[in-house]
Amino acid sequence: MRRWSLSTRLALLFAACTAVVSLFAGVLFDRASEAHFIELDQQQLETKLIGLRRALQDLQPAQREARLADELSRQADLSLRITSGDGRHWYDSSVQIPKNLPLQTGLSTISHDGTDYRVLRAPLYPDAADSPQLTLLLDITHHQHFLTRMQHLIWLTVGLSALATALLGAWAARSGLRPLRRMSAVARGISAQSLNARLPEEKMPPELAEMAYSFNAMLERLDDSFQRLSAFSADIAHELRTPLSNLLTHTQVTLTRPRALEDYREALHSNLEELQWMAQLVNDMLYLAKADHGLLMPKREPLALADEADMLLEFFAPLAEDAGVSLSREGEARIEGDRGMLRRALSNLLDNALRFTPAEGYVRLSIVDEGETVRVCVENSGEGISAQLLPRLFDRFYRADPARQEGSSEHAGLGLAITQSIVRAHGGTIHCESEAGWTRFVIELPRT
Repeated sequence: MRRWSLSTRLALLFAACTAVVSLFAGVLFDRASEAHFIELDQQQLETKLIGLRRALQDLQPAQREARLADELSRQADLSLRITSGDGRHWYDSSVQIPKNLPLQTGLSTISHDGTDYRVLRAPLYPDAADSPQLTLLLDITHHQHFLTRMQHLIWLTVGLSALATALLGAWAARSGLRPLRRMSAVARGISAQSLNARLPEEKMPPELAEMAYSFNAMLERLDDSFQRLSAFSADIAHELRTPLSNLLTHTQVTLTRPRALEDYREALHSNLEELQWMAQLVNDMLYLAKADHGLLMPKREPLALADEADMLLEFFAPLAEDAGVSLSREGEARIEGDRGMLRRALSNLLDNALRFTPAEGYVRLSIVDEGETVRVCVENSGEGISAQLLPRLFDRFYRADPARQEGSSEHAGLGLAITQSIVRAHGGTIHCESEAGWTRFVIELPRT
């Protein structure tokens, strides 16, 4: 079934609201008019009743009929019936008076032969139990015609107002929803080559300004992600091109002529190094893919960070000694985390620090227990990193040094990205601080 547009729904809603309000107002006016006419008729009948009682009580019986005719002749739409206490007819001022009239005392309304009457029945002598009864009939047909015409006018007004409101509501809704159509047009034009399109937030009404801001922010994120993905794809191609080229060239050279068994063995060993590098690169990429999809599930086991740090420093001690770099650790804390993952993260940071620390420099690992969190810092001396480069340090395949270092899986530009994934999997954060002469990577981990 075809769904109605938002403009149509708003127009129908406006029309329905207007119809309900108009109908309600019309019914109230109709009821108020009818009550007003009843009040006027009652006042008129009661006034006439007082005059008739006075005429019938003060005059002699022979003069009463003439006086009644005189009183009633002044108002053509008024009729009178007089009955005895036991219900016998004594007097009718007109032959058109209905035979059956209400017997209850007071005001009532009847209809007879297309004529509407307001009827007032009252005793001639209010204090007498068997008093004759006076029944006054006022022809109110013209009142009823007026009320009928007014009801028709109400229905016509309701219909016309609903139609007019529907048309105006459709125009207003269409005009008000124009910014949404612009958003739709921008969305239709979005492609991989036009992610830089943006909505003019300053021209949006307040109700849509936040949506436009969110829409532009989404496009900004998509554009940034697409640029990163494009660069990532190019980096993968670049990283794999060199080892594949080396494998092809080395294999082709080896197969150009018969060689000794030892030469073939050496060629296979050389190819094995390249294949191991590629395998490590693929494993790292799979590891990051798991992190992107939330599939890294670290184990939770009690860890003494000081012991883990000392073990890593002992492992890197020979490399540091060869490079003339001093290693140190200070502070201690206990947390719950995955031992293997955290060792890998700290190992990546220490490896980076050693590679970029000049001779006679230092690498310091500090652990600070801050209560709810544990702060782990890996700091090294050396040239600082430009502030413009800090936000991109954790991008995959990104190197602050533009000169690419190929042939080693450890320098493929994935170490910091993997470290960030491990820290996030533990619910922590990592960032880099750097100035001239030093660089510091700061990890903040929850205790549990």
